[in-house]
Parts: sequence; structure tokens; C-alpha cells
Amino acid sequence: MTQSPMAAVWRELGGDPTLLARVSTVVRAGALEARLPVREMARACVGGCALAAAELAAERTGRARVPHVTVDDGAVATAFVSERHLRVDGRAPVSFAPLSRFWRTADGWVRTHANYPHHRTRLTAALGLADDATPEDVAAVLAERPAREVEETVYAAGGLAVALRTPEEWAAHAQGRAVTARPLIERGLLDSAPARALAPPGGAGPLLPAAGVRVLDLTRVIAGPVATRTLALLGADVLRVDAPHLPEAADAHADTGFGKRSTTLDLATGRRGFEELLATADVVVTGYRPGALDRFGLTPEALAERRPGLVVAQLSAWGAYGPWSGRRGFDSLVQVATGIAVTEGSAEQPGALPAQALDHGTGYLLAAAVLRALTERSGDGRGRLVRLALARTAAWLTDGVARDPGDSAGLGTENAAPGLPYEVPDTWLTDRDGPAGHLRYALPPVAFAGGPTDWARPPGTWGADAPRWL
Repeated sequence: MTQSPMAAVWRELGGDPTLLARVSTVVRAGALEARLPVREMARACVGGCALAAAELAAERTGRARVPHVTVDDGAVATAFVSERHLRVDGRAPVSFAPLSRFWRTADGWVRTHANYPHHRTRLTAALGLADDATPEDVAAVLAERPAREVEETVYAAGGLAVALRTPEEWAAHAQGRAVTARPLIERGLLDSAPARALAPPGGAGPLLPAAGVRVLDLTRVIAGPVATRTLALLGADVLRVDAPHLPEAADAHADTGFGKRSTTLDLATGRRGFEELLATADVVVTGYRPGALDRFGLTPEALAERRPGLVVAQLSAWGAYGPWSGRRGFDSLVQVATGIAVTEGSAEQPGALPAQALDHGTGYLLAAAVLRALTERSGDGRGRLVRLALARTAAWLTDGVARDPGDSAGLGTENAAPGLPYEVPDTWLTDRDGPAGHLRYALPPVAFAGGPTDWARPPGTWGADAPRWL
């Protein structure tokens, strides 16, 4: 019998398979429709995260049974495009800059990413254009050059451009082979020293399995911030740390900053402040390309040496191995390299998934891996390393996720309810005022009996918080 995606995720997380009986699914036709099984993948990522949260809640409160988990396709589908549903004082956010798109080349297609000013500057410079180049200027240059030549030239300049590949071409690529040789969720031990003991979560209100957990959030854009946004939902004190010279886009911060605080530290000159935070942290989550933070003493081993019992969670685009391990990347670019854009496209042009599903899915998997690491750490006190990559999640989506045989209960679900339509996303949206203004946003999809249904606080102002724990 083919294993359901939810069961596969739970196995990758090292969870007790008998706990899958605690999960129920509400299947909704029309949610995240695509040629690839995006709905099933998304459901499994969120379900695995919710079950890990429920398990940790039971462990920390001494419950005999793990709370029941419900995964609703409607809530999942809405949350997977949370950046599209966000409204700030009625204004829709801008997701992609003018130079972040597909372009025709002399022999195919290439996709670029230039949402951040420094990435735009590197892209235009690599193409021999002025920084204020228009889309028409870029199109004219790219139309005369081969896609893979553009890819190498732009990456050599520190920019981001990826040539379109078929699934077969990616499977034969050295990075594609390196990625598929690794597990979806890499898990390992870091040390044998006892971790900081966590007091049982208490008080009135929802059950918060991560209450009292201190999380240093060194991530950007979507996947990492989704993971830490989820840990904040579950009660963790999440402090996002950014370099002062690399501000996050205001709309991105409004979407993924729920429940967190935000501070700035220059790791080159403000190491003392970081070390003071690390001294009592429980989790460090990083989302920069592999090796980018090593010079600051932020390898998992170095962190664990200074903070025994720490859980280190690492996220990257292409993986921490293979010839592309040191490259920057984003969900849209990984879709292009791995053949997803070919599968979802047409003979005329490449396509895309109905959501930045690699980002969101990997984000929930990363949060789940942290929660499971905390559960396991409570038993032996040992620090742990968990590692995920967007490209590895892509490999699972394209060649490992079983599709439901229709829109009713079936393969890929646990205790599924009959098929229902996905028609009114407003069901999973709500409103709130905060420092950013009046927000309309997607509710969290991670749900278990007695757990939280919304974040305790709206996103604050980027970089406005002091670098200290609550």
C-alpha cells in the first residue's frame, strides 16, 4: 500500500506512527489545484506540524493523550497564499518587482529574482545595463543570449537567474542528484550536554506547546519566516534578527511578522549582543545560504559549543551539499530549475504552482522539525540539528507525493471527511489593527484541540524592538 503524504512526513520527523490516528482531514475540492499534487503536499506539511505541536503540548502538560488535530484544506490553501490575501489599510501588497519574472532567451527561458535592491543592481550590472534599466532593456539583452550562459553570468555577479530545465534535465544535474540523495528532513544530534529545562506551560487561554521557548530567527522572505511565525503562534518568544543594512520589505514583514518581535544587530560589530541572546536561547533558525554565516561562529557545532542543548534549524534553497550549495535562491527559481515550471506550463511558456508552495510547505516542515526536536530533547536533554531545502521539498512534490484519487476521502489523508468545495477564502481571513495599520490577513492553518486560533500580537515595526528576551 502506498504511504500517505502525511504518514511520510511524520516518518521523516521521527514521530510515533500510532499518533496519526489523532489527525482528521477536511478535504475541499478546488483548493490549490495544479498538475502536481500541491494540495496533498500542503496538507501533509501543515498536518505534520500540527501533530508535532499537539504532541509537544501533551508532553509538556503531562496529558495521557495527544490532542486531536484537524487539517482543513480551506485553511491550508488560504494560508499558502497568505501574502496574496494580505491587505494593509486596504492596499494589496506588491509580491514581485518588475525585473522578477520569466524572460525569453536565445534558446529558451530564464527566470530572474530582483525584489531586493542589491539583487536588482547585481542583475543589471551582470547584463551590462544601468541600474535603472527597464524591463524592455533587460528583455532585449536576454533575447540574444543563451539561458544557461545568463544563469552563470548573473550568479557569478551575485545576482539571481535560473535557466528553465525539464524534470529530466534536473534529475541528471549534479545538484538534482545531490538533493534527491538526502532525506526530506535531515535530523541529527549536536551534543550530549543537558538543555535548559522548560517549565510546563500554564495559565488561562489556549494551549501553547512552545510557551517559554526562546527562538532566534535569522531568516528572510517566506519559508523561514513562516516557520518562526508558526512557532510564535504556539507561544514561543521569537526574536527576529536582521542586519541593519538589509531591511525587509514592509509587506513581507507584515505578512510573516505575526507573533514575533524584530531587532537589528550587525554581527560583525555587535557580537556581544548576539552572544547575550544566544546564552539563554533554545532554538536558532537560519535561512541564509549555507556558509554565509559561518564567519560569525554560527555553524551548528559552534553554536552548540557555546549553548549546549540548543536546537539549530537550517533552511536553504538548494541544500547544504552539491555544486549549487553556496548559491542564493528563492521558491520561484527552484520551481524553474527543478522542472516544476515545465510541468505546470504550456508549450508556449513556463508556468508556476498556484502558491509559493515550496516556501510555505518547507516552512511548516521546518517548524514541525523544531517542535519534534524539542519533544525529543525533553527526554534526553541533547541539542539537535534539523535541516531542510526548498529543492528537496520540490523533489518530494514531483516524485514522492501521492495524489488523492478524486475529491473525496482517500489516499493521502488521515480520517478524511467527505469532499467539500473551496469557494470562500474569507472563511479563513480576519482583521486586526497594529503598528503597520489595519490588516486583513490569513488565519493560521495549524490547528489542534485546545490550541491557539490566531497570533497573540500583530506584526510590529521592522527592527524596532530591543535585542533582549521578554
